[in-house]
Amino acid sequence: MSELAAGGDRPAVEAAGIQKRFGSTRALRGVDLALEPGRCLGLVGRNGAGKSTLVSILSGIYPPDAGEVTLNAPLATVFQHSMVVPGMTVAENVFLGRQPRRRGGVIDWRRMREQARQVMADWGFDVDARTPCGNLTVEQRQIVEIARALAGGTRCLLLDEPTAALERGATQRLFDRIRQLREQGVAILYISHHLEEVFEICTDVAVLRDGEKVLAEPIAAVTKADLVSAMVGDVPTTARAPSATRVGAVQPLLTVEGITAESLRDVSLAVGAGERVGVTGLRGSGATTLARIVAGAATPVAGMVQLGEQVLRPGDRVAALRAGIGYIPEDRQADGFVPLLGSAENIAMTVPDRIATAGFISPKRREALAAPLARRLSLVSAGLGQPVGELSGGNQQKVTVARALASDPRLIVAIAPTRGVDVASKELLLGELARVTEQTGASLLLASDELDDLVICDRVVVLVRGEVFAEFIDPPFDREALIAATEGLGAHD
Repeated sequence: MSELAAGGDRPAVEAAGIQKRFGSTRALRGVDLALEPGRCLGLVGRNGAGKSTLVSILSGIYPPDAGEVTLNAPLATVFQHSMVVPGMTVAENVFLGRQPRRRGGVIDWRRMREQARQVMADWGFDVDARTPCGNLTVEQRQIVEIARALAGGTRCLLLDEPTAALERGATQRLFDRIRQLREQGVAILYISHHLEEVFEICTDVAVLRDGEKVLAEPIAAVTKADLVSAMVGDVPTTARAPSATRVGAVQPLLTVEGITAESLRDVSLAVGAGERVGVTGLRGSGATTLARIVAGAATPVAGMVQLGEQVLRPGDRVAALRAGIGYIPEDRQADGFVPLLGSAENIAMTVPDRIATAGFISPKRREALAAPLARRLSLVSAGLGQPVGELSGGNQQKVTVARALASDPRLIVAIAPTRGVDVASKELLLGELARVTEQTGASLLLASDELDDLVICDRVVVLVRGEVFAEFIDPPFDREALIAATEGLGAHD
């Protein structure tokens, strides 16, 4: 990486001929990229296309094997997962590593707080500099990271999946901040799997595929179909249409009655055998909490969950698994897999009785169980024994989904199953969930604020502030009406 140079009219950052290899995998193949002051470049591509590797190289985390990165302006990166220190205040995080000091090297705490307040005020950020970051929302922690970059004089900002953990209102506020930064001449690289976001906020777009840059155009010159085609080589088929609606089944497989929790108020619903029901709402609406309670991953204050004739023990994940509930958690890093174990070990983890001989796990039977699931989900790895922690995020999610399906569940509980995956993988995962329910008669409870996930559902229940606000029973669902309902707008049906 070359030395920092003066700005002028040159790009804030230039990457030329970047190549990077990890073992036998060529992650980047001669990538050129330029980030211009006052412009926002959207970087898109499938999981494993090289986006994260390129960001790591631009950020100085990895050195390139070949090529050169030239910095003509200070650069900072805001990663998808929060990098703030929870036990420190906002001011301490903003000036982490460069605290203002008095004579003798003592930190000037008062001046640091004043400067942090000034940074927040200058950029219109409404966060108290004295607040411990552990008390902040996801959106506020992201603001602190952006403020930390700006306080350091950053003129080039790399945003890696910045909306992954934000609800829609917070996403729009982030976009307002990005526009403000752009108007101030900051160069921005915006990485996202959501193409609608790229079209809304970016001035230019570049596509990586298999480590190569295959498209670079002003955003006004391309369509969504152009980007999808560049990303996957062709336009993927849309996830299958919903099955015949099964509303009002005489004997529902899942019955939820009077569930009350920190974010839920007396919620009841039923899911028929083979029915696919979506639950959606803004972050904090209770949709995720409801799904976790059904899966035995959270305990309600009151209420009952019944699967078939069996009333499930609250907060008992093992009991839920034994009753026939397959679970795809929201946070795959924390709950979806064991990073040091291979794909086969992770996939078969919930069904040890099926792969054991005389009380000992049979590696051959384990691989025989995992291999068909890995093939159906197009898992890309060096083999079923490769540690899952070494796989791309999309392939880690495929392992998480495969683990949930390995037990042949009667009910699949999925929370945001396509979050952080590329367009083709999204279609594949949704298609597999639809196929399994159609062929086996399993039911699906799908909690997601990603409206594209709901395309496979027979009906959708909308929660607002922990209560059922609306229900949509006639697919395909009207996108604008769904969005309005999640905001608490529109008449109850």
